[in-house]
Amino acid sequence: MITIKSPREIEDMAKSGAILAGMHVALRDIIKPGISSWKIEEFCKNYIESHGAIPEQIGFEGYKYATCVSVNDEICHGFPRKDLILKDGDLVKVDTVVNYKGAMSDSCWSYVVGKSTPEIDKLMAVTKKALYLGIDQARVGNRIGDIGAAIQHYTEDEMGYGDVREFIGHGIGPTMHESPNVPHYGEAGHGLRLREGMTITIEPMINMGTWEAEMDDPNGWTARTADGSLSCQFEHTIAITKEGPKILTSQDPEMDAPYLLK
Repeated sequence: MITIKSPREIEDMAKSGAILAGMHVALRDIIKPGISSWKIEEFCKNYIESHGAIPEQIGFEGYKYATCVSVNDEICHGFPRKDLILKDGDLVKVDTVVNYKGAMSDSCWSYVVGKSTPEIDKLMAVTKKALYLGIDQARVGNRIGDIGAAIQHYTEDEMGYGDVREFIGHGIGPTMHESPNVPHYGEAGHGLRLREGMTITIEPMINMGTWEAEMDDPNGWTARTADGSLSCQFEHTIAITKEGPKILTSQDPEMDAPYLLK
């Protein structure tokens, strides 16, 4: 079911999103060579709870952790691990959902550990730009396919990367995953028409190589690139308003100024 949010509900989701965005900003000083991915889990869980919110992923379909911490060729749903020690050049994706007084927000961000490389920098820049190309299409009267087509054309046709098909964005609030599905590929002019008051996630997962994923990890959750190439992801929670798309999980008020609630 698709739920249409009131302005007050969207404002509440923005409060939730501000907590989540603050967590991601703080992670910039936490993620460094020599720490375990478990330290990221501990930090994020404590940050969310210390701000009066709930890490909503815990218990979702049996998932045990506040975060997904996916490294290098792990596309998504990586478990935080005490024995996974981060090193220079690792590409880390941290994804979580915050429940603040019943209002949901969802955001994944990518971080390079220590010293980067030109290849990683380019992949991250392309993935972030793809996110914003998708956001630009999230307007009243447009269709779901407009979002996916903009992302796919840029990442695959122009840049030659792989645009993951197996995992997609979704509606959000009052529960974590709702309709509609929001693929990051597709045809412009096709799919559900976007309406004022819808809230969705846009979360492209872009691989340096093939778009295909392997989902045979023994833990039953973690997906990896089929060819072992690096994968990157950026995600925002978005509200569809008559003034245009509004980012509810912004980490950069200056860059995101056109997309913020007034």
